[in-house]
Amino acid sequence: MMTKISEDLMLSNYQAKTKQTGSNILGKDDFLKILITQLQNQDPTSPMQDREFIAQMASFSSLEQMTNMNQTMQQFLSFQTESSLLQQSQMIGKQVTYETETIDADGNKKIEEKDAVVKSVLFEKGSVMLEMSDGTKITSYQVIKISDQAK
Repeated sequence: MMTKISEDLMLSNYQAKTKQTGSNILGKDDFLKILITQLQNQDPTSPMQDREFIAQMASFSSLEQMTNMNQTMQQFLSFQTESSLLQQSQMIGKQVTYETETIDADGNKKIEEKDAVVKSVLFEKGSVMLEMSDGTKITSYQVIKISDQAK
């Protein structure tokens, strides 16, 4: 009698079904857990040298400082974006001339100037955009002239 091996037990199927948990990025808490585990499981006849321990603690301190700096930079960027949105809101109702880049039939880039009134300012795809009266969305970098709306 021949026994058939279940396909569920094959290595390729097993690897495909394994679940990923957590993050693939080590943080300061993970580093500290590794260090504590290393200290608990060290060979008592040959404990970790002071220099090794100090080097690992320095690495831990550096990691913590980089994490704190990253958080501070994220807060700064968020503040800058909010500030830019508020500054750009002053352009609502203004007549602006802006440049657009198009490609003609021959594949050449062509820069055109257009005039429109700024209808609103919005945050889209990570940047502040100006929505024009014709529905076009542009960045403030495209604006080359600002004036009061013609009445």
